[in-house]
Amino acid sequence: MLRCFRAVAEQGSLADAAEILGRTPSAVSMMLRQFEDHVGAPLFESTRKSRLTPLGELIHAEARRELVHFDRTVAAITGMARAELGHVRLAVTPSVAQVIMPPILRDYMARHPGVNVDLRDGDSATIQRDLTAERADIALATLGPIPGFTRHLILTDRFGVVCRADHPLARDWSDLGWSDLADVDFIANGLCDHIRDESFTPIRNGARLNVANTASLLSLVRAGVGVTLLPELAVQPGQDDLCFLPLIDSSARREIWMLTPPDEMMTPAARALVSAIRSTDLRDPQS
Repeated sequence: MLRCFRAVAEQGSLADAAEILGRTPSAVSMMLRQFEDHVGAPLFESTRKSRLTPLGELIHAEARRELVHFDRTVAAITGMARAELGHVRLAVTPSVAQVIMPPILRDYMARHPGVNVDLRDGDSATIQRDLTAERADIALATLGPIPGFTRHLILTDRFGVVCRADHPLARDWSDLGWSDLADVDFIANGLCDHIRDESFTPIRNGARLNVANTASLLSLVRAGVGVTLLPELAVQPGQDDLCFLPLIDSSARREIWMLTPPDEMMTPAARALVSAIRSTDLRDPQS
């Protein structure tokens, strides 16, 4: 009724309004009459519908505002339902943020220009807290099963010793093993807990320095404070001052899992990003 009234008020005739609305003049006239009956007073000064009454002027101004608001609301709802609009919160490990997500987010944001993405990186324990506290929609980290969340394996990468490029270990690593780390200053980090080899236990327990943040950890390695143990993706291509030395006597690998709420609990924008991540082949990043 509001659309009909606005069209007649702005076109000045039933025929012109009917053409814009895609209806017959008689249908427009009937709906306009119903609207005036609902209001309880005439809105036009004559049957020609060329001039509004004072009440009609007031209702016309209100109708225009309400219809603009309504159209914007419907457009927003439709956009969110089609993943054209929305907000997605990502919680990921630093290596995933630096290596895995850039090309995925580049393509995703090009396809969904109306979606805002909030990406935060941190260690796996922080990511788990953000996910369970509903501060994140999608989590990518080394996480076990969490009740109420879907879990999907994204990738695995091997562990290795990370040291300066000029460190003696880098020169002789092909002939060395766990025992050769016994006399080296070792910097522990949270991922060391994923190495179950008995030969590594005394090295881990003997560490005098424990660092959680990967960027800080690598800065300490660069400064010659010690060596550490990290997954391969943590050492970026082009970091020529560092060496990644794959473990010789261990097959340990890190697993990165994507955890999300059930599909029906996610927004269309979040589901679209989950689909984009799953469709990318990341299971063996070394290849």
